[in-house]
Amino acid sequence: MRDHKLVTVYHSQGMLAAQVVKAKLESAGVPALLKYEAVGQILGLTVDGLGLVEVLVPAQWADEARALVDEQESTLIVDGEDEA
Repeated sequence: MRDHKLVTVYHSQGMLAAQVVKAKLESAGVPALLKYEAVGQILGLTVDGLGLVEVLVPAQWADEARALVDEQESTLIVDGEDEA
């Protein structure tokens, strides 16, 4: 039987950044899931871990996913510096 272990490749405090990373991964063909506490989303709380959102991928995709996440983060930093 094939191992279906999921690994965290990114986490953020809030849903928006995690959704952007998930979309980037999926557009590159990497399956991704978001893991979060539902109560944090319902109440809009981002304290004590309630706003933590993890992006998970199957273990066999982890290296490719991390490379894409690193690329995404460096793009955001460069874009942010360009605006300043």
